[in-house]
Amino acid sequence: MAHEDPLAYGELPGGEESRDASGSSSAKTSGKQGGMFSSFLDKVQQTAQELGSDLANVFSGGGIHSHTHVGANCADGMHKTVHRFDSFAGERDSNDVKWYVDGCGYMWAVSIALEQAKESIWILDWWLSPELYLRRPPSKNTQYRLDRLLQAAAQRGVKVNVIVYKEVSQALTRKYLSPILPDYLHSLLPRGTDLVTSVMSRMGIAATFASLEYAEAQNPLISPPLIVDSAHTKHALEALHPNISVFRHPDHLPDAQTLESSFLSSLKNLSLTAATASKLPEDALKAVYGMNEDVILYWAHHEKLCLIDGEIAFMGGLDLCYGRWDTNQHPIVDVHPENLKDIIWPGQDYNNARISDFTDVADAAWKNDSLNRTESSRMGWSDISINLRGPAVEDLKAHFVERWNFIYKEKYDVRKDSRYSEIAVQQSTHGLMKHMKSGLHSLEAQVKQLPSSTSTNAVGAMKDRITDRLQQAEATYFGEATAPQSGAGVSCQVVRSCTNWSHGVDTEHSIANAYISIIRDSQHFVYIENQFFITATTSAHKPVLNKLGAAIVERILRAAKAREKYKIIVIIPAVPGFAGDLKDEASLGTRAIMDFQYKAINRGGHSIIESIEAAGYHANDFIRFYNLRNYDRINIGASMRKAEDASGVTYEEARRDHDDMVDPVGYRAQDGTAHPEEAMTGHPYENYQQVADSLAGSQGLGSGRWDSVSECYMLGGIDIRQVPWENGEYSEMDAFVSEELYIHTKVLIADDRIVICGSANLNDRSQLGDHDSEIALVIQDSASVDSMMNGQPWRASKFAATLRRQLFRKHVGLLAPQNMEQPDHNFETIAVPNVYDFGTSEDKAVMDPLSDHFLELWNGTAKQNSEAFGRIFHPVPHDSVRTWKQYDSFYEYFFSKADQEATGKEGKQTPAKYRWGHVVADNFSPGQQGLKEMKALLSTIRGNLVEMPLNFLIEEDIARQGLSLNALTEPIYT
Repeated sequence: MAHEDPLAYGELPGGEESRDASGSSSAKTSGKQGGMFSSFLDKVQQTAQELGSDLANVFSGGGIHSHTHVGANCADGMHKTVHRFDSFAGERDSNDVKWYVDGCGYMWAVSIALEQAKESIWILDWWLSPELYLRRPPSKNTQYRLDRLLQAAAQRGVKVNVIVYKEVSQALTRKYLSPILPDYLHSLLPRGTDLVTSVMSRMGIAATFASLEYAEAQNPLISPPLIVDSAHTKHALEALHPNISVFRHPDHLPDAQTLESSFLSSLKNLSLTAATASKLPEDALKAVYGMNEDVILYWAHHEKLCLIDGEIAFMGGLDLCYGRWDTNQHPIVDVHPENLKDIIWPGQDYNNARISDFTDVADAAWKNDSLNRTESSRMGWSDISINLRGPAVEDLKAHFVERWNFIYKEKYDVRKDSRYSEIAVQQSTHGLMKHMKSGLHSLEAQVKQLPSSTSTNAVGAMKDRITDRLQQAEATYFGEATAPQSGAGVSCQVVRSCTNWSHGVDTEHSIANAYISIIRDSQHFVYIENQFFITATTSAHKPVLNKLGAAIVERILRAAKAREKYKIIVIIPAVPGFAGDLKDEASLGTRAIMDFQYKAINRGGHSIIESIEAAGYHANDFIRFYNLRNYDRINIGASMRKAEDASGVTYEEARRDHDDMVDPVGYRAQDGTAHPEEAMTGHPYENYQQVADSLAGSQGLGSGRWDSVSECYMLGGIDIRQVPWENGEYSEMDAFVSEELYIHTKVLIADDRIVICGSANLNDRSQLGDHDSEIALVIQDSASVDSMMNGQPWRASKFAATLRRQLFRKHVGLLAPQNMEQPDHNFETIAVPNVYDFGTSEDKAVMDPLSDHFLELWNGTAKQNSEAFGRIFHPVPHDSVRTWKQYDSFYEYFFSKADQEATGKEGKQTPAKYRWGHVVADNFSPGQQGLKEMKALLSTIRGNLVEMPLNFLIEEDIARQGLSLNALTEPIYT
């Protein structure tokens, strides 16, 4: 799965002998004997799944770092920092920070910074697509392809250092295990073990290994989707210039000798007893698969960071890769019958992860571009990133340098390649001075908080020493001393998740600490927008370990008991970004994540809503959950038909030929010399375009004006009922499409005063510290603005308030659509501050997140949008679908195998009644009357906010455990 985390999460494949989601077997039984054997193996597999912590300490070499305390205080005493949230970095004042909502403005700003780079460019990404266009449309911005910008910088003498996550590149199974290991395990029994126990232990170990072998005969442990090609990233960039160096990390598998040695070493202190000899604990199974601290099976580098000349930094949720660029209105179609030069997403950059994923990105992307754009939509991408300069950049620099040098020593030093070397830590004088001042001021603040029992003389002496040190430092670096100035600009603190495998340090989970602390300390309101929501409320909430859910419950119950008006709003994707029908066995991973999320929210016995209700309060009064969804119309009307008929070329043939010019690795683009404006006599694109140029589109339909109708649900957009249409091969009803708007944001905003923004999801993978590596920024702006909170005057932070209001306005359709070719202040780098239209009626509508007026607007919009989308498009999840039987009647009846048809897969005799994401016309009258009814309902949609369907499949076990989902593989999804 390439939509970021899903690939890192891996994909558990379905076997030939699989079951569908309803539990019915899709394979024929092989008689009584086969049934008995299968039953025996099921019991063995169940035993393997239930293996717990009997010998956990032996295999881990110490205590398990598991966030068992609500405050995430770890029992193993590994944290020694004095900084807030136990971060490696302290709070830094005097920063400038700028937000970007969605990829259009953000990537434009990155392109400016790359063009201006003079000394260094450091990039840390989960995935980096060298061929990504940072400005659109590509045909007008050929020089702003990422690889060309980096090449130009390298030619100017800029040193480019890139770190990317090295994906799992092969199926991982027990085949790497030496067959001597079962014998070795048995040999660890005490010498005096009686014969019966010895035999039973031998049988138990043999049964466990037989179970694994049986499982792997059906599926490997993880079948990697070979789609994110970090090798292509490395080789494509390094081929451009010697000044470009790329590290891939981590390596996932050792050779057989190393594996056997590592496994035996992990067991050397094991002492089996009669009670444990026949049961391999979970960590032993992990050892069997080489999952020790030196072999990173599951986890990924997930940060998104770009540092320019050590002075400014870009960070947040947006990788510089395919599928991320988008505008505020999120168009999900890209068909331009009159002018193919208007194409926005060339090749596989036009992606819908719910239908199909990226494939073989190192080849010409159009060759594997399975989506037919005249039939299928893309998936919109909602995200946030930030740009900053100031003392906090020094901490981000330190983080990158630590990572680079750690990987260099671990992997690249032995190669003796002159391209690779360690990075010397060189802090800018300006940044270093502010960094030191900020640290001293932080220390001074701590001194002020010393208990009253501390002697006055001691406090005074300490303050004097701090002042002296500050003045000495300023005199040393600037030649003169100045009075300390604290609180200026924006206060920022870098927090992170990292550990030995990812960073060569003890485990740090200061991101989780920050989330928990800020939630618990919030006064009125918390807004969370995140790609995932997997968390626990108690230690019994297994297998999830992070306790952000507990902090949420604690804060809500405190408000409820005090009769306070307190709200938490959470927005997450309706479905994780995996391809496939939810009912298919291949979608087990998708359902597993959904199951963990629902158990965090409202089911399973330990959820947030259940915990609040059990205390006697109505959870909806305090916390609500939402998704995002939008619609669009594919311009497949008369203009396209005329151009196709006159040219003898289909639009898709011409489009693919066009993409081959601007596309990453098309043969005409590969040398970097091709340009779309060059004539291509005899090629499909040229033949089609010549005809299209001669056609005068009526009503603006051929001018590109209505190639997308996404403006219709945004501020100032025309009513969809007024948008013209001329029928072509398809009717207008067939041209409308809808898809979930994929939320990739990782942000928390509390009380409009403090923000956490970065790469970390709300799940164990991102929060625990010893799983995925992450980085985030805690932001508190000293500049305040007049605002309202629950009808009362409120001094809000300018950064937090404007970011939250911008997001809310987008979601309820009170934000004007973005023009990608008309950059405004919010397309610029940190040199130009954010511009926000304070005082407008739209701003006032979302100013007070606790006011009844706002809550009516917010919840009313979500409800109306949900009802309209539900009737027009029958999307799932949906609240009316509580069982798999209802799933069949609501969705399967209309769209069964529509995902396979959309990608051209064969194997189904009867086509789906409707194409994926299209209108269910059965719900409306025939002909033009039905179209009129549908568009009237469509016109009620504003923005993209919808209610999260909390009753979806509530009467079913969404993620049934089995050979593919068990105690060993669950951590992938949490």
